[in-house]
Amino acid sequence: MPRPVPAPPAQLDRRTLREEVLAVLSLSLLASAVYAVLSLVEGPLRGAVVAAADQDPRLARQLVGIVFGLAPVYLVWHLLRRSGEGPATIGVGTERAAAQVRDAAILAAAIGLAGAGVYAASVSLGLNRIVVPVPPLGHWWTVPMLVLHAVRASAVEEVIVLGYLVTRLEQLGWSSRGAIAASALLRATYHLYQGWGGFVGNLAMGLLFGSLFVRRRRLGPFLVAHVLLDVGAGLVYVLARDRLPALFG
Repeated sequence: MPRPVPAPPAQLDRRTLREEVLAVLSLSLLASAVYAVLSLVEGPLRGAVVAAADQDPRLARQLVGIVFGLAPVYLVWHLLRRSGEGPATIGVGTERAAAQVRDAAILAAAIGLAGAGVYAASVSLGLNRIVVPVPPLGHWWTVPMLVLHAVRASAVEEVIVLGYLVTRLEQLGWSSRGAIAASALLRATYHLYQGWGGFVGNLAMGLLFGSLFVRRRRLGPFLVAHVLLDVGAGLVYVLARDRLPALFG
C-alpha cells in the first residue's frame, strides 16, 4: 500500500510551488530534455556514436563539471530546508540502509539485463546510436571518473526527477499515477539523444522506479541502483568494446 504524500509546506501556495518546480527543472533536466529532442532530429541514428559522459581529456575539467553539475541537487536541498520540510520529504534517509542496498542491487541486476537487451536490439535495428558511457579511455582516472560521473548522474536524476518531482506534483494535486507518468516521460525524453531505444528503456525504468518509490517513499535504493547501472555499463564497455564493435563503436 502506498505511503501517504508528505503535506506541502503551509507557507507556499500552489502558484509558488509550480514556479519552484519549473525553476528547478529549467535549471536541470528540462533543458537536457529539449537538447536531447534537438539531437534526435538533427542527426542520424544508425551507426552514429554519442557520448553519455564528458569526453574532455583534462582531469580538472572533468572534476569541475561534476561539482557544478550537482548544483541543481543543492538547489533542491536548499529549497526543502528553507521551507522547513527537509530531505526526508523526498525520501532521502538512512533508515534500514542494508535493506536499501539489497533492494538497489536487485533493481540494478533486473534493469541492467533488460536494458542491455533493449540497447542491443535498438542499435541492431538502427533505432539507437552507439553510446559511449565512460570518460576518455587510457587515463589512470578513467574508472574513478566513471564512478564519480555515475554518482553525479544518480544524484541529479533520482533526487530531482524521482523524489522531488513526483512529490511536488502530488502536493500540487496530481494523482500518484500522473506524477509517476510525468516523471518517467521526462526521464525518457532527456535520453532521446541516444535514440528510441534509450527513450523506451528509460521510460520503462522511470515507470518502475516511480511506482516503487510511492510505495515506501525511500529514495536510497534508486540512488544506489542508478550508480550500479552506470558503473556496470561503463565497465562492460571498457571490457567488451574491442570484441563487439557493432554495439560499442
